[in-house]
Amino acid sequence: MIAESATLDDLDSALVRCLQVAPRAPFSLYAQVLQSSEQTIARRYRRLRAAGVLRVTGVISAETLGETSWIVRIQCRPNGTLALAQALAKRGDVGWVSISGGAAEVLCVVRSPSAQDREDLLLEQLARTAPVLGVSAAMTLHLFRAGQPDDWTGLAHALTDRQEQTLRTAAPSIVPRATQTVQIADTYDQAILAQLVLDGRSSYAQLATVAGITEGRASRRLQSLLERGMAVVDIDLSAEALGWNVTAQLWMTAAPADLHACGTALAALPEVTFAAAITGPHNLTAVAVCRDHRDLYRLVTDQIGAVPGIISLEVSPRTRTVKQAGALVDRQRLAP
Repeated sequence: MIAESATLDDLDSALVRCLQVAPRAPFSLYAQVLQSSEQTIARRYRRLRAAGVLRVTGVISAETLGETSWIVRIQCRPNGTLALAQALAKRGDVGWVSISGGAAEVLCVVRSPSAQDREDLLLEQLARTAPVLGVSAAMTLHLFRAGQPDDWTGLAHALTDRQEQTLRTAAPSIVPRATQTVQIADTYDQAILAQLVLDGRSSYAQLATVAGITEGRASRRLQSLLERGMAVVDIDLSAEALGWNVTAQLWMTAAPADLHACGTALAALPEVTFAAAITGPHNLTAVAVCRDHRDLYRLVTDQIGAVPGIISLEVSPRTRTVKQAGALVDRQRLAP
């Protein structure tokens, strides 16, 4: 078991980076790149997953399916914050649940297939919840950085450029086709997507079993889903387990003419794992993962402060993460 201090060795770190670069590649390829045995790589992967350090998962694209994504801030009485966050984390349409503002705010991302679904959650269910004091929701207008397995570069040093290139050549990522058409998922697609959320490294045999089709059809269906941008195979990581102990939500305001340039600049920062244009009093938000509060301070003052066009900035450190893209979190470790 990996200790609370998260002392991963070089092979562990390199394997995590391999999974970021090519999350569905066979263990034999990782073994080749890392000059290890396939058995050792498989054993290390199982240990890292069991220890709650990582989890490969499928992330469904709300936009491609014609759904809307909302970033919701819920002000609560501190004695009810954790229970509310845990209840929200159990919902399939809610992800990235965390507690911030000391213990007075729950932050989450809600996918709403329809206005009625959104109103049921935001206006009816949450409004009737006793600890809730207020709710604000910002619609995601444009993603500058999100939903890619290698979008966090904290372990980029674990592989050489040549090793990364070998991985990308042998197991190239699938680039979604650009389309403005809403994609429809049939029952077979839905079964495959649901299994990917549980385990992004599910074999074609496993995908075929849950969908009730042949392995060949499952392989082609998965390829089509990824090409159409309906999902991406991502990797959830416990930042704390890897030694990055401070995660913060950044709420910013930029002049409308500068919004796209500011978002693009933020997305290029190595500490930033998510950046989006949103509605509401702030029109830009980002998530930053830093080693400690000193690194966060340097990020805010030296890097974000140097981005032309950002007018205001609110920094909201996360007190506790309850759910990531697909994994529940307990004591800073991902559920298997």
